[in-house]
Amino acid sequence: MRCCLACDQPFASTNGWTCPACGFLPTTRNGITFFASEVSESAKSFPEVFEDLFQFEASNFWFRSRNKLLLWAIGKYFPHARNFLEIGCGTGFVLSGIRESFPSINLCASELYEKGLLLARQRLSDIDFLQMDARQIPYREEFDLIGAFDVLEHIEEDELILRQMRKAVRTAGGIMLTVPQHKFLWSSMDDYSRHLRRYTAQDLQQKVERAGFKISHMTSFVSLLMPLMFFARLTRKQVNTEVDAFSEFRMSRMLNKMLEGLMDFERIFIKLGISFPAGGSLLVVARTV
Repeated sequence: MRCCLACDQPFASTNGWTCPACGFLPTTRNGITFFASEVSESAKSFPEVFEDLFQFEASNFWFRSRNKLLLWAIGKYFPHARNFLEIGCGTGFVLSGIRESFPSINLCASELYEKGLLLARQRLSDIDFLQMDARQIPYREEFDLIGAFDVLEHIEEDELILRQMRKAVRTAGGIMLTVPQHKFLWSSMDDYSRHLRRYTAQDLQQKVERAGFKISHMTSFVSLLMPLMFFARLTRKQVNTEVDAFSEFRMSRMLNKMLEGLMDFERIFIKLGISFPAGGSLLVVARTV
């Protein structure tokens, strides 16, 4: 069911986005439906990195490896999912991977920033694109699976987002999350990216469960590379270098291939059911209670 953000009335999609109760109709342009354009406008000071991400993601080991992990998790825990909503889809790199591996899943892309959605449309032109604030998701019991990948750490009201996800997901559905982990890995990149927190596994588990989900699987990833991450952050602090948003992505092809190989090796253990206790990021798979 869709849900009117003006009067909170749920309704079927037969009338598009026109609310049958109050007549509210969100604006649409460039194939994007806008639910929170005023929030997007007020947030324009956020670092404009979407075009750079669009260029880096397809070749960088971190994005490629995260996609492989997410696709494995979807196939294992939600093999019969019919539809999927991504919150904070960025440039659509994750969604493009899902479309390639699971072409039968109906996809819906949401993002606060119009720039990201416009780039995502270059990857996927035939899905629904929503400009929205995840604190107000305009759906009720609509999706089999909702994902938010490296999104929650940007939002003060992360538990509100999780409760909104619970309302929008169907009974017997679920969510998938990735977040940065370990406070001691905090760096100038976290500041630049406007992260509000790096999570602990216990903290995230408690928040997910309070929102009405039960954890199916939780594991750290980027675990084998954590010593390298810690050393890089320690070195950067000592030399007091200026922040270069993409310095960690600029590397030789050989090094990039080696790091992706290590991530592939790590994923073998995750597939075998081993949950790493520490790592640069956390993956959470959870179902509705």
